[in-house]
Amino acid sequence: MPIRTQAGPAGEILHLVPHTAAALPSVTKRDLEQAWEAAHDAALAPRHDAATHVFRFAQNETTPLDLLIADQDAANWATAVDRVADLSTAHGISVCLRLMALVELMGRAAWARAWFTLSRANFEFHPALLQAAALSPLTETGGFAETALRALLPGETGPQSE
Repeated sequence: MPIRTQAGPAGEILHLVPHTAAALPSVTKRDLEQAWEAAHDAALAPRHDAATHVFRFAQNETTPLDLLIADQDAANWATAVDRVADLSTAHGISVCLRLMALVELMGRAAWARAWFTLSRANFEFHPALLQAAALSPLTETGGFAETALRALLPGETGPQSE
């Protein structure tokens, strides 16, 4: 089902999603790799003010849930992901939310640090983390169901235990 996209009252890009975030499809590991590359390239490019994105998800007989991406870095990333994954589709929105959720998870969850490498010159995901992020269900608020994501990862503590 296509996603209607329109300008919101404050100039934001409003994506009207006819279902919950949890109903978004899984994606491929390559989709997330391409989204990461596009977001990384956007972060290195000369800055421009990206429009705020609002994902308005229909909820089962309740008020719609609005997920606001107003932070300029995140908005630039969403704009970059739109170029490679098309935010007028459920697939594109799923790619975008999974990328945002992955970045949030990496900053918050200590256990996730075993699954990526960060240095001044380089950033690298373990392929298993990207695969799990691509397949793991999303919550109603567009984040990861963390227990389900961890269950998709091999080993108990990270790639070193494989």
